[in-house]
Amino acid sequence: MFTPREIAQQPATWETTFQIFRQHQGRICSFLEEAGLRDRLETRPVVMLVGAGTSDYIGHALELLLRQKWACEVSVCASTDLLPNLEEYVVPGRRYLWISFSRSGDSPEGVAVVEQAVQHYPNISHLIVTCNAQARMIAICEKAAHACVVVLDDAVNDRSLAMTSSFTNMIVMGQSLAHAWSIEEYSTIVERLVRGGRQFLLSAEKEAERAASLGFSRVCMVGTGSLASVAKESALKVLEMTAGQIKTMPETVLGLRHGPMAALDKQTLFLCFVSGEKRRAKYAGDLLREIGEKGIVAERIAIGPMSEKSEIEPYCESYLAVEDDIPDAYRPVLDVIFGQLLGLYCSVARELKPDSPSPGGVINRVVQKFRIY
Repeated sequence: MFTPREIAQQPATWETTFQIFRQHQGRICSFLEEAGLRDRLETRPVVMLVGAGTSDYIGHALELLLRQKWACEVSVCASTDLLPNLEEYVVPGRRYLWISFSRSGDSPEGVAVVEQAVQHYPNISHLIVTCNAQARMIAICEKAAHACVVVLDDAVNDRSLAMTSSFTNMIVMGQSLAHAWSIEEYSTIVERLVRGGRQFLLSAEKEAERAASLGFSRVCMVGTGSLASVAKESALKVLEMTAGQIKTMPETVLGLRHGPMAALDKQTLFLCFVSGEKRRAKYAGDLLREIGEKGIVAERIAIGPMSEKSEIEPYCESYLAVEDDIPDAYRPVLDVIFGQLLGLYCSVARELKPDSPSPGGVINRVVQKFRIY
């Protein structure tokens, strides 16, 4: 079985990914400077983070960090939206840098939209981050006027259906890009992430196994800011690895009250990713308390820094602590480990195969080819 090993290897592989960035830092920085990221503020490009499914959530995990570190407009656009609506997204005459994330680099939408952009909008700069050295996206970018490719180690080109180590390692590469001109600052953050990841794997595995044994039929996951991406990705992991037997719903901490709370019931596990920033953490605590007072879920689990434990723990049945002193913008790679492990143990509990949980082939490791228009 690949999935357990691919989840467990993550902290060690983050170090490798960081070193890959260090090895190519000069080339990458030159490309980013040519794309205009060091120009005057008003002339910098619009950065679009492109991906499908889990790779789209990579963009959501990085959007706020890149906006702050690069001081430019950054937007997330799923390739599944971008492909059929390309003309509506691209403003003629405006500068763009597309960063495409793709484990395989072969997904139909990702390949097609890069191909069409290279053909019809040659002024767009393209940065491809992939785990597959043979990706079709790489060959397409060889024809682009301004492109750069970063290939991660083959060990994180996950062999299982669900993206796990590929997801977190492409985020680490994205965080490295955010610090392209301040890499020593990020070096200390990577050290904390690796240390925190190794510690969190142990506690997260025990809690995920326990939670999976409860036999719930639904999971609702919430987060705010960069942690909203963790809610989305964790929900997808449980949905994928249980072949849809467990229905999942991701939401933001404040968004849940605006209708989606109606879906919660006594068969629902509620999972909250708690911010390390005091003001945001208060919103999470209030939501957890409200849900408990209404008695509308089976159990509440919170994941957050140790510094928030005393404030949040009274409002949940279980609190899992992650490494302190890691800002929210860098936490997705840590927090998502619990979502991955929850998906794994829920899959096993339902006697499915986590590497290929869809017995009828409804979903596949790489989306099957379909007609491109």
